[in-house]
Amino acid sequence: MSTLASPMVTDLIAGTLPETLTAVVAGEWTAVDAGSPTFPVYDPATEEVVAHFAQTPVDAVGAAVENAHAARRGWARTAPVERGRVLARAAEAVRAHAETLALLESIDTGKPISQARGDIAVTARYLEYYAGACDKFGGVTIPQADDTFAYTVREPYGVVAHITPWNAPISQMMRGVAPCLAAGNTVVVKPSELTPLTTSLVAVLLVDAGLPAGVCNVVLGDGPSVGEALVRHDLVRHIAFTGSVTSGQRVGRIAAERIVGCHLELGGKSPTIVCADADLPRAAKAGALAVIRNSGQSCFATTRLFVHRSVHDEFVERVAAAMQGLTVGRGVDDPDLGPLVSEAQRDRVLGIVEQARAGGAEVVAGGHPPAERDSGFFVVPTLVTSVTNDMPIARQEVFGPVQSVLAFDDLDEAIEQANDTPYGLSAGVFTADVGRAHRVARDLQAGQVQINRYAGAGVEIPFGGYKASGIGREKGLEALLGYTQLKSVIVALA
Repeated sequence: MSTLASPMVTDLIAGTLPETLTAVVAGEWTAVDAGSPTFPVYDPATEEVVAHFAQTPVDAVGAAVENAHAARRGWARTAPVERGRVLARAAEAVRAHAETLALLESIDTGKPISQARGDIAVTARYLEYYAGACDKFGGVTIPQADDTFAYTVREPYGVVAHITPWNAPISQMMRGVAPCLAAGNTVVVKPSELTPLTTSLVAVLLVDAGLPAGVCNVVLGDGPSVGEALVRHDLVRHIAFTGSVTSGQRVGRIAAERIVGCHLELGGKSPTIVCADADLPRAAKAGALAVIRNSGQSCFATTRLFVHRSVHDEFVERVAAAMQGLTVGRGVDDPDLGPLVSEAQRDRVLGIVEQARAGGAEVVAGGHPPAERDSGFFVVPTLVTSVTNDMPIARQEVFGPVQSVLAFDDLDEAIEQANDTPYGLSAGVFTADVGRAHRVARDLQAGQVQINRYAGAGVEIPFGGYKASGIGREKGLEALLGYTQLKSVIVALA
């Protein structure tokens, strides 16, 4: 392994992770296979190599699944209250290591350390929430004739494969894994090859907190080899995938071929409608925050702002002002914005902005890397106006610090254009009229609608998409039920 560029990272790795990351099976790092390729992990703010990981061989992926399969019966038959106690201890273990996890997450993804700390707090909260839910769900009795008794039970699937994205590795992992474990399943997780650090560490912490060995395992590598081997394994009975539509379609096809269930949480092109009577300072702040937080690398970020023409110019001025003067830098220094996750992502974002400019849109702010930085994958906050709904920037998920503004005159027209997208993950409306707010919320085709706000919703609130944004729901009790299969039992009483 080459010398790590940052002494701070060296200390973190030496204190918490092996020199070369490997799969975590039964709570332990596996040995590095002599034939396995190793890959660098970069700090996207400096382009420095901060770690390496060994890609998990296909046969070792199978071993991880078999390990989870062997553990499934014991975990499923563990009393629900005891499962809850284990998850509660795991939440405390995450909190006890919160600063280490936040630093690793910030270095790995580039996000500001304050945002990374927030992600760690949410990770612990997922464990805590589902710890309390373990013994509070079940089946129902069904009225029948006098000589028959019928009831339903909810049972775990067995082994569930989780494939998680790079924008929020640890919280996205636990968003799916916590309810999955609470329901009595065992899991094998494959994080993005761009951001494997915290996923591997938290799998070890779970076992340290009392999770039985084999209940949560991690494999490392790319999607076409490791991910595909995982979701195709005969012992995997359910699949949870978060990522791009293209990859989700591939996973969905495999699930259909194998006739196993799947959760798909895919892309978004979320609209927000700003009415003439909206609280403009609040709406403008929300419009800017949507692409500032995590540098706009968020699937539910509202990135199409439909603004009534009567307040359009003032609104644009307010958003541009909110973007000006923001700091851009390395995540551990806690700037307003960190970098994008990779060079390819930065170039893609800049390319979409230039395409919009060439198509007649106006770049009011940003649209370029910061002049003062000579390394890192940065894009300054960008505001684009004179956008029309047929432009690629209004139809493609940019996944960067780019906000688009579209003017409208008629509310019904704005709703129609807001829904004119393959996606349906999130949406919003700003208005002082309560009736109008609820009517717009009713008519917007999205799995989540926010009124007079833009912010992450609590772990208790179901999250998922309409249309190409996905299948199934994460978060809340809906996720817990989604990781169970329903059995009906009918008894003859005489």
